[in-house]
Amino acid sequence: MHQASTPHKGNTKPTKTFSPVILFSFYGASLLAVLLHVLHFQLLMELPNEVLATSRWVALGVLLYYGYQKNNLTTWILISMLVGAEVGHDFPDFAVNLKVISKIFLKLIKTIIAPLLFGTLVFGIAGHSNLKQIGRMGVKALIYFEVVTTLALFIGLAAINLTKAGEGINLPPSAETEELAAVPSQSWQDIILHIFPENLAKSVADGQVLQIVVFSILFGIAVAMVSEPHRTKMLAFTESLSEVMFKFTSIIMFFAPIAVGAAIAYTVSHMGLGILVNLLKLLFTLYGALIAFMLLVLFPIALFVKLPIKRFIKEIAEPVSLAFATTSSEAALPKAMTAMERMGVPRKIVAFVMPTGYSFNLDGTTLYLSLASVFVAQAAGINLTWDQQLLMVFTLMLTSKGVAGVPRASLVILLGTAVSFGLPTEPIFIILGIDELMDMARTSVNVIGNCLATYVVGKWEGEVGEPVEA
Repeated sequence: MHQASTPHKGNTKPTKTFSPVILFSFYGASLLAVLLHVLHFQLLMELPNEVLATSRWVALGVLLYYGYQKNNLTTWILISMLVGAEVGHDFPDFAVNLKVISKIFLKLIKTIIAPLLFGTLVFGIAGHSNLKQIGRMGVKALIYFEVVTTLALFIGLAAINLTKAGEGINLPPSAETEELAAVPSQSWQDIILHIFPENLAKSVADGQVLQIVVFSILFGIAVAMVSEPHRTKMLAFTESLSEVMFKFTSIIMFFAPIAVGAAIAYTVSHMGLGILVNLLKLLFTLYGALIAFMLLVLFPIALFVKLPIKRFIKEIAEPVSLAFATTSSEAALPKAMTAMERMGVPRKIVAFVMPTGYSFNLDGTTLYLSLASVFVAQAAGINLTWDQQLLMVFTLMLTSKGVAGVPRASLVILLGTAVSFGLPTEPIFIILGIDELMDMARTSVNVIGNCLATYVVGKWEGEVGEPVEA
């Protein structure tokens, strides 16, 4: 016992005694900087710009040291956003040259799209959705998943069209000319034909996400239909491919703080600090849309199936908190499965519905993707018609499947959607600055939605028993 407790004390002591001191120092330095700026701009005290800038940099210096002590990717991404905004404001000529850093990050992320979608979709379809094997329960679960995620997409679409959080952002002319090209008008026949690939390599090279998805779905169905030895080998390959691409994403995300800082610095140098207003509007739009989704969709479903809501909230509190803190749905999976078994859902239903839902029932992520995609178009000054927005929703309804493996995997889907619809990718880096705050909320809703889905399917099958105590 003594051997186990000694390292534990040694590991926790610095964070308990030192990190909070650094954090409080940041609060103090920030309050001082705010006070000086208020005195200056309210004309109560004339202060040189050098003094104001120094007060800001002192606060950021303390925050950087806190980030060094914390050594956490989430913390560094948030810190880099603040540092980038300050660099773009104080050194605009230098910040202009930082765009190349964000472009490197963008190129690396784009390399993930095709193999990640192929691996997750094929494994999800052939490994979890063999309708001959899972029968009636599989059909019910997939129907429920599609209906609920489609409603989530439309709520996200309605929310961003209501708040118009992306309007008013003036992208630099250079970005517009680089990213945007004239898009010829297409008939409905052309749009339908464009969905289907004629050459997989060309679809991958052109970043045609929907074509990759269609190929992956058909390939997954074919894998599910072949004999067991061949199916097992292909499932092992696609599962390994998915895991490798998730790790690949994790490696690239270590570069994210630098890329975010560079992108925000470049953006602020062109557009000023007013861009932060749009970011806050986007953040509030997402949280409002997620709350509306839970109240208008999940809550009525819970009432309809006579879910014991108080007990449900008590059981899922721990896995949802874990998902919120780690921004990863899979981190909460074991706790969520245990919680639903205690709710009276049989293990055979929990074991099927919960993992399948992690590929096909990402309510928070799908809502975010529809919202963020239209935000990108608004930021670029592109007025998407309702037909175009509905086509985008249809695309996202397919591409959003299977992205719950790692935090911020939805970034991959968002970038692929932007490329497919001829949208500029620069506004995505603006979103990335607050993506961590948004990821916490959407991941929590993912877990809540999958827990409810498990109970609904169990109730639909007539196999839900009485809740049991832990």
